[in-house]
Amino acid sequence: MTQFFLDTCWWVPLYGILGAIATLPWATGLIRRTGPRPAAYINIAMTLMAFVHGALLFQGIWNQGTQTVSVVWFETHDLTLSLSFDLSVMNLGAVQLIAGLSLLAQVFALGYMEKEWALARFFALMGMFEAAMSGVVLSSSLFLAYSLLEVLTLSTYLLVGFWYAQPLVVTAARDAFLTKRVGDVLLLMGVIALSTWAGSLDFDDLYEWVKTAELTPYAATLLGLALIAGPTGKCAQFPLHLWLDESMEGPNPASILRNSVVVTCGAYVLIRLQPVVVLSPVALSTLVAIGTITAVGASLVAIAQIDIKRTLSYSTSAYLGLVFIAVGTEWPGVALMVLLTHAIAKALLFMAGGSVILTTTCQDITELGGLGAKMPATTLAYGVGALGMVGLLPLGCFWGYRLGIDFLWQEHPELVVVFLLVNLLTALNLTRVFRLVFLGPAQAKTRRAPEVPWPMAVPMVFLTVFTLLVPLVMQRLYLLPPWQYVNQPALALLILSGFAGVTLGATVPLSKTLTRSRQRSLRIAQDLLAYDFYTERLYRMTVVGLVAQLARASDWFDRYVVDGLVNAVGFVSLLSGEGLKYSISGQSQGYLFTIVVGVSLLGLLMTWTMW
Repeated sequence: MTQFFLDTCWWVPLYGILGAIATLPWATGLIRRTGPRPAAYINIAMTLMAFVHGALLFQGIWNQGTQTVSVVWFETHDLTLSLSFDLSVMNLGAVQLIAGLSLLAQVFALGYMEKEWALARFFALMGMFEAAMSGVVLSSSLFLAYSLLEVLTLSTYLLVGFWYAQPLVVTAARDAFLTKRVGDVLLLMGVIALSTWAGSLDFDDLYEWVKTAELTPYAATLLGLALIAGPTGKCAQFPLHLWLDESMEGPNPASILRNSVVVTCGAYVLIRLQPVVVLSPVALSTLVAIGTITAVGASLVAIAQIDIKRTLSYSTSAYLGLVFIAVGTEWPGVALMVLLTHAIAKALLFMAGGSVILTTTCQDITELGGLGAKMPATTLAYGVGALGMVGLLPLGCFWGYRLGIDFLWQEHPELVVVFLLVNLLTALNLTRVFRLVFLGPAQAKTRRAPEVPWPMAVPMVFLTVFTLLVPLVMQRLYLLPPWQYVNQPALALLILSGFAGVTLGATVPLSKTLTRSRQRSLRIAQDLLAYDFYTERLYRMTVVGLVAQLARASDWFDRYVVDGLVNAVGFVSLLSGEGLKYSISGQSQGYLFTIVVGVSLLGLLMTWTMW
């Protein structure tokens, strides 16, 4: 029976596609009598089947070891096309995380979008989301992984633009799509180059090719930079990070997945490409530089945000920056640990944020307050999620931080400072949001704020309990180190940075209005962080401005040079034709004389040229 589930592993990503297809009659309006909720139930059932199937696969791989399963989907006399899947504890653990969080997010969406007229379309897109993520994780081929990453880009565009009647939503969806396309195009160049040099795009074949690869430093650098460009866009890293902030215009249940496991898929592909990227030291240094800039910069920007979803989304970019640092320093185990623990805690935070938004119809944290007593389940969920994000013993992200600091302690002490600073700033930011939203007196929009309905409360409470149990799960999976190997100074610094961030967040004066300071220097710093170091304005002044100037120059050249030349040729032809028509006499001797004169002149010209 176990072998049957292993042979049918390709069903796991297929469940989401089947659910999306099954909802089309409701999404397209063919079925209206029942309302859109049956479409939601179908997708939830399919996600549950994917989770159960994945659990059976995980148990089988745990007992039998890693396997590769190939499925032939097209075969002729001289052509065979197949899909290959890597079944390992790591891959299937990631699949279970995706399926589990997708299931909770979809149940959460039942309550959050209860009155949404396009509920069926939303769940169809969520099914496509889930299928693409599971396929990326299980794929043993870079080509298949890249193709599914493109599906994720399309799904992001459709989900961000779900409420397409709002102009701001349309702009956000377009910008998110185009920003990610920049990285996707560069990644495609790397994929094409790899297929030419290595002769195969299977990850195992690429790992064998790397051992004997003979590339010039220039070629290896270009290849490495192309391969990391795609994950840079997918993981919202500098300078392709603005899309994640703008994608917060979409529904909150989609943001739960986007900030937890969708960005994880891009990082997961980067981790699997790490043995190829090591061919270029420049690419590794670039990864560290991108990760450092994003981790520190996004942590600072998050502190200045007043939109509850945006402050959490910038925190996502910061944590993925730590993943880039880990991959760039050739510690993929640290990257995986950070991804696992961050995804769970961040999903819980976005559930709590979505509950606040639904109850108060407000995302501005300066207009909230006093929700702690009115929404106890949401308050507990946010508190547990925040503690799980911060490096406080013994919850989840603490172990990812600890592992990273231990490995970087000797060779890269400057990067240890980055980890500690991100931990401190994250603790400060999450504590600041907790004080503004859940503590203090009730505001106009929070005086009547009941707890969320059970479809939202049940998944939120379940994920709260699971976040508390993450250390036990990690211990069961043998991911926690023995205490005798723990770096005690690093451990003390990590705990101290977490407590320092919480203390600062709890004691720093906060104004409900968050008015700009009268001091010019402080006001400039506030604006600098609030507007993300004016990155969007810099884009308009540099890249966008350059493209606009080139477009205007091209338009002028086409209008006055190309069209002018074509029009001039036409005018000369017309004038010549009009002039020649008067030379038509109808006498053959005149035509013959013209031919003789023309041939004579041509002969004289050729003779003179040869001479």
